[in-house]
Amino acid sequence: MLRAFFVHLSENRSLRKFAESSSIGRRVSGRFVAGTEIADAVRVTQAVNRAGMSVSIDNLGENVTNPEEARHSAQLYHQILDAIVAHQLNANISLKLTHMGLDVDEGMARDLVSGLVAKAASMNPSGFVRVDMEGSPYTQRTLDFVHELHRRPGHANKVGTVIQCYLKRSEKDVEDLLAEKIRIRLCKGAYKEPPSIAYESKADVDANYIKLMKMLLKSDTYHGLATHDENIIRQAQAFATREKIARDSFEFQMLHGIRRDLQQQLVKDGWRMRVYIPFGTEWYPYFMRRLGERPANVFFIARNLLRS
Repeated sequence: MLRAFFVHLSENRSLRKFAESSSIGRRVSGRFVAGTEIADAVRVTQAVNRAGMSVSIDNLGENVTNPEEARHSAQLYHQILDAIVAHQLNANISLKLTHMGLDVDEGMARDLVSGLVAKAASMNPSGFVRVDMEGSPYTQRTLDFVHELHRRPGHANKVGTVIQCYLKRSEKDVEDLLAEKIRIRLCKGAYKEPPSIAYESKADVDANYIKLMKMLLKSDTYHGLATHDENIIRQAQAFATREKIARDSFEFQMLHGIRRDLQQQLVKDGWRMRVYIPFGTEWYPYFMRRLGERPANVFFIARNLLRS
C-alpha cells in the first residue's frame, strides 16, 4: 500500500515540478541524492571510497523526449567517466535506457550507450556500465539491448544489467544472462506492477530473491546483490561460506543514505560493498520510490521537516 502510494506520487508532474524547484525539496532529498552537480557526486564518492566501499554513479533522469536531451545525458556520463579517472575514484556508472533516448530513437540510444561502454572499457580494468531496469514495459527491450551490446567486440564483461526478482519472469531472464556471463545486479524491484506478472507478497519476493541469488553466486561471474534486508544478507553470507564461494567474487550493494551502519559493518567483516550514488536535477521520481520502499525513510524525512 505504501509503495503504491509513493509510486503514484512519483508520477505526479505538478508535484514533481514543485519539489525539484523548491529549496525544501532539495534539502529533504539530500539524504538519498548526492546533489545536483557532478562535483557533488565526486565529493560523496570520495567519502564512500575512503570508507572502503566502491560506488556506482547515476545521473538521475528517464524518458527523455527528443534526441538533444538524450545526447546531453550521454555527454554528462562522459564527463562522469572523465571525473572517475581524474579523481581516481573506485566507481562505475549506472544509466537508464529511456534517459539515453530509447523511446525516441533506439538506434541512437544503442550508439550512445555503446560509446559509453567503449570509453569505460578503455579507462581501466574495472571500467563498467550498468544498464538499469525500468518498469515492465521496458524489461524485454532492456534485456535485448544488453545482450546485443555485450556481444560487441570489446564489450564483454564491461556492460551488465539489473534483474528485479519480484517479476515472475526473472528466473528465465537470469538463466539467459548467465549463459552469456553477463553481470547482474539483483534487486527486489521498485515499480508498481500487476499481480499477473509480479509477486505481491514479501514472502514470495524474498523467496525468489534467495533462489536467484544462489544461481548468481554459483555462476562464476561477478554479480551484485542489491538489498538492505539483513535476513537475505545473512542467507547470502551463509550460502557463500557453505559453498566456499570467495568473498571477492561478488559484492553487496546498497543505496546512498540507507543503512549506512550495515554498509560499514559488512566492510568491517570483510565483504565487498558498493554504494549506488545518484545525483542530478531530476531526482524526484527516484526519491519518491525510495520513500515507498521503507517506512523508516518517510519517518526520517518527516523528522527533518519538523526540525526545520
